[in-house]
Amino acid sequence: MERSNSWFGWWRKKAREGQGQGGGRQRDREKVVVDGSEIRELVEDREAFGMLVDSKFRQLDADGHGMLSVSELRPAVEDIGAALGLPAEGASPNTDHIYSEVVSELTHGTSQGEVSKAEFQEALSDILLGMAAGLKRDPLVILRMDGEDLRDFVAGSRYEPTAAAIFLQVGFGSDSEDASSLRQCVLAALQKLTVDHGVPPASDTWVAENIVEPALQQLLPADQLEQQPASRDDLFQQLKKLLGAIANRLQVQPVIVAHTENHHDGSGVKRLLANKFELDKLLDSVWKGLPEERKNEASKEYLIAALDKMADAASLPYYGAVKEVDAVVEESIKTAGVEEGKAADEAEFKKSLTDVLRAIMLRLNDNPVFVSTDIVVHEPSSLVN
Repeated sequence: MERSNSWFGWWRKKAREGQGQGGGRQRDREKVVVDGSEIRELVEDREAFGMLVDSKFRQLDADGHGMLSVSELRPAVEDIGAALGLPAEGASPNTDHIYSEVVSELTHGTSQGEVSKAEFQEALSDILLGMAAGLKRDPLVILRMDGEDLRDFVAGSRYEPTAAAIFLQVGFGSDSEDASSLRQCVLAALQKLTVDHGVPPASDTWVAENIVEPALQQLLPADQLEQQPASRDDLFQQLKKLLGAIANRLQVQPVIVAHTENHHDGSGVKRLLANKFELDKLLDSVWKGLPEERKNEASKEYLIAALDKMADAASLPYYGAVKEVDAVVEESIKTAGVEEGKAADEAEFKKSLTDVLRAIMLRLNDNPVFVSTDIVVHEPSSLVN
């Protein structure tokens, strides 16, 4: 497999070209499913991976003394995330956890540590294979939005019922009087449309400034945008025109969006609980990782930290990433009867953690949590030139 010498240049090139799985319509080639297979292939190709590590290490080693400091490593971590299509650090608690783990792994958990090239290559290999495993479980879909899907939506039978439902949902378009301006109406409706309709995240600053606002200015003069819609039909038609203008801008300046979908129904927890060998091994690892001074004390804080250590094996998001699942975790800790600060030996701690997992499984089985996210991961101009 041919690869460029740039850091993950092969993957960026693939995303730019919008290569898909092949054999489908043209539109199907406008998305890339990142399932970790390309990452595994890269790491397993010793020659290609070695060349990339050599090139990146030389680039990062600013003082040329053969070791990388924490500050020198930060650009590498950011490159890894960007090349994989992850949102920038600070944009998502779930991916922020990945960035923190990468830095910790590379520096052995110390802020003063330095890393040799051999350590850099070994740690990077482990990190990428871990990411590949996570992407295999929860693939990331990279969408190149060029306006074609949006045009199909506007021209198709879905537009009017979807628009009617959205306007009623946000309080516009009913028979009652509404003092909202046309601008407010169409922008509120736009926030409710998703990539499934061919619309990139309208809340994203770059999209708002470079796609939505210019399209809105083409719609009507500014003073007319501040007036109330003349009628319900007028509102529908103005939104339709705005979406058409957005589609035209996307054709000239496509937007790259990272799309994820996760259905948390407790099945991953159920599999873990059913595998006694894996469960016991994880419980042992979690217990050994607790600070010595807190090993004989049960607490919500340490149970949550322990659950984070088991998150991948249980197919759960990290605490703080999905508020609906956070609520399930907190209620499950209460259900398990864990008393804050109560003395707990190893057996009691493991039992409490297992009880919490079982409570999480039952709650998610009864009320699954579906989470869909759409994040603009690159400035489009950098990917389409």
